[in-house]
Amino acid sequence: MTIMGGFLTQNKGEHKPRPGVISVAAGSKNKERSIPLISSAIRPGVLAVVAKRKFILILLLAGMFGAASVISTTIPTAHTAEVHTSAFPTPAFFPVTATLPTSAVFPASGTAAATYAATGTVTPAANVPPTEYRYRVVRAYPHDPGAFTQGLAWVDGRLYEGTGREGESSLRRVDLTTGRVLQERRLDRHHFGEGITVWKDRIIQLTWRSRQGFIYDRDSFRPRGVFHYDHEGWGITHDGRRLIVSDGSPVLRFYDPETFRETGRLPVRDEYSGAVGGLNELEYVRGMIYANLWPTDIIAIIDPRTGRLRGRIDLSGLPAAATPASRSRTDVLNGIAYDPAGDRLFVTGKYWPLLFEIRIVKK
Repeated sequence: MTIMGGFLTQNKGEHKPRPGVISVAAGSKNKERSIPLISSAIRPGVLAVVAKRKFILILLLAGMFGAASVISTTIPTAHTAEVHTSAFPTPAFFPVTATLPTSAVFPASGTAAATYAATGTVTPAANVPPTEYRYRVVRAYPHDPGAFTQGLAWVDGRLYEGTGREGESSLRRVDLTTGRVLQERRLDRHHFGEGITVWKDRIIQLTWRSRQGFIYDRDSFRPRGVFHYDHEGWGITHDGRRLIVSDGSPVLRFYDPETFRETGRLPVRDEYSGAVGGLNELEYVRGMIYANLWPTDIIAIIDPRTGRLRGRIDLSGLPAAATPASRSRTDVLNGIAYDPAGDRLFVTGKYWPLLFEIRIVKK
């Protein structure tokens, strides 16, 4: 009989007592100590002593594991031939209401803590594994191989792109079918452009280490303002209410799109409660946050309510498909855009000569 994770359990295949023998625990190896059969005249007393010793042991165990409760056991009568460990079932001193899974989260404060104090119940941690996806290429489109893609967005039939590197950074409107740049505004040489998102009639673009973002008129690309933040800028999207920003860490930040004041943060965790770092380019897709995980070929699907990883899209093989044998200047996967009207998902990478429309499929 062993105690594991707050449960008192009997090991599978644990040695059972022989008939006519009282079996009691003797050390961690659970060896058997034998008491031969004795006369019926003194057997009740011996049995009572053994039962009492078990009773005391049970009390000690219950106290150690915080499972204090009213203990109700049945002491064997004089005609009992033997005492089995099963005479003391686990629920007798570890009630079901006090039995908790090892993954349970014990709240320290707030509403959850008050509920736990009042009811003695907790909500198990969400250890549901993320859904694993692969992809199917629907179509490949030409893409400027000189574009160090940092942000991608699709709005009202138009494809917008933000590019990076000092001296090369820009905001663009691109023709999807030909890859031709239809409209462009270059950033000052000392800025390293990063993610973009379209908010109403404006386009918002981050910079990497300048700690400032730029606001442009959506149609003319004329500057409409500058805002500042106290961290690196990587990716940006929005959920219709808030701007969602990444800085390469395992934490997403929320900003008010009108005042550009930070309103909250969201730690991102996997199924093992491990931090998910390298959050880069972002896109809001069907109620979920899609994030390129730099420098991998993985797109993470993040629940914006909990920060939990809901899925992983493995795009391995796509960079090779995007790179002709004659070219060697390509970089990592980066750039996600979603067309909600057509339910189309677009991805590309830095210096990739192709942009792909893909359909994700479960592995």
